Amino acid sequence: MRPRAATAAAVVAALLLGACAAPAGPGAMTLPAAASAALRPHAASVSVAVQGGSETGALDSSNIANGDLKAAIEASITQSRLFREVVQGRGGDCTLAVSVVQMSKPMFGGAFTVDLETAWSLTRAADGRVLLRQVVKSSGTATMSDALVGAARLRLAVENAARDAIAQGLAAISALDF
Repeated sequence: MRPRAATAAAVVAALLLGACAAPAGPGAMTLPAAASAALRPHAASVSVAVQGGSETGALDSSNIANGDLKAAIEASITQSRLFREVVQGRGGDCTLAVSVVQMSKPMFGGAFTVDLETAWSLTRAADGRVLLRQVVKSSGTATMSDALVGAARLRLAVENAARDAIAQGLAAISALDF
């Protein structure tokens, strides 16, 4: 094989391998410390449940898995001390249920903007009283300066949209008196 052909084949192979989709990561969706410091804490404990997300398949575009979004929400709550503690299962004073309703993703372009709609519901466990029911619409953008490869750029945009949704949802809970 000629040197130019070998180089071209290597570049094409790198682009194809680099274009494989990766799921949104919980660490990248977690609120930064500065953003979570502004939240007003509550004395209650909370358990978190997430639904509506989907795993990222090998030939799929980047998605948000339920477990990854749950981990990001729990980490953001723990870091911000929004609740006294995060409890696994049904043992919390409150239950936070978050549903991924819709996520729109671009197919291609220089800047990717992902729009995400989530439904947030906070319920007091003792009496079932709904403390918060809110739809959160968020978006996240990633440009070619963030990542040259489209699959990586899309993952960053998805993570940015999810982080924005978490920030809005937790801010709404922080504003509650209960």
